[in-house]
Amino acid sequence: MKTNRSIILALLCLLSLHVSAQKKSKKDEVITITTSEGTMRFVLFDETPKHKENFLKLTKDNFYDGLLFHRVIDDFMIQGGDPESRNAKPEDNLGKGDNGYKIPAEFNPKLYHQKGALAAARDNNPAKESSGCQFYIVEGRKWSKTDLDKQAARAARKLTDAQRKVYETVGGTPHLDGSYTVFGQLIDGMEVIDKIASIEKNERDRPEKDVSMKVSVKSMKKKKITKKYGWKYEA
Repeated sequence: MKTNRSIILALLCLLSLHVSAQKKSKKDEVITITTSEGTMRFVLFDETPKHKENFLKLTKDNFYDGLLFHRVIDDFMIQGGDPESRNAKPEDNLGKGDNGYKIPAEFNPKLYHQKGALAAARDNNPAKESSGCQFYIVEGRKWSKTDLDKQAARAARKLTDAQRKVYETVGGTPHLDGSYTVFGQLIDGMEVIDKIASIEKNERDRPEKDVSMKVSVKSMKKKKITKKYGWKYEA
């Protein structure tokens, strides 16, 4: 009887945890990045828990506020998050700053470099670990079927039909798939990426005029996120 009672209590505990998880899953965090060129909003992926937790923590600690998008390349991406960019002088060479740690890579074939993807920057470390703070947002370009075939052959990676369609019609940077961790996706403000990417820059790809950021997070019901921004969650 004692054993049966213990088993029942354990099952009830697991059920309680399951119900609790279900309740939590009804909400998600929306990241807002406000700049002089406009506002962008993102969701972060549960499939990359280390990156999600880290970005949320830095955001809540106001780590990113006042930092610059220090490297922008038209038809490619916009990059920010270097702590040395805060109050940087125009002649400062940016991009090597960090916050003292790296994050293990969290590659997932479902998460790819479509336009608006939020991904972690990194150096050339062999494990492809991510920077603890620097990130980039994909602008990319549209790819032809032939170019995608060539890229897929070089990368030894098979794109799904849905991914190919996005790269052909919306755009992105498929050559980065499997090498950098994608951990979020833009859900509002796509035009802001294009505006920032098109700004005049110097020979080091730093914008001639500073584009600083303020990053905040807000918890919202998933149904509201879908209704307001059109982002669809998997069932």
